[in-house]
Amino acid sequence: MAVKIKKWIIAQKRHKLSDKHVQMARELIFNPDKLGEIDSHKQEAWKAPLPQFIEEIYFNPDYNFIENIR
Repeated sequence: MAVKIKKWIIAQKRHKLSDKHVQMARELIFNPDKLGEIDSHKQEAWKAPLPQFIEEIYFNPDYNFIENIR
């Protein structure tokens, strides 16, 4: 199995992401090793949960820079 896929599988289990959220994060060119920095923790109540954050960026047209790259 490719190293990149293994990293995403580990990140999916660690951060309790669905397949849909992993696919969105991959399309947004997120780094699976850095998802822990984005994820909210108990002491950071102001941060959104990671799945919600991924959806917010993915569906917000202001952040939709992927279409400009292609």
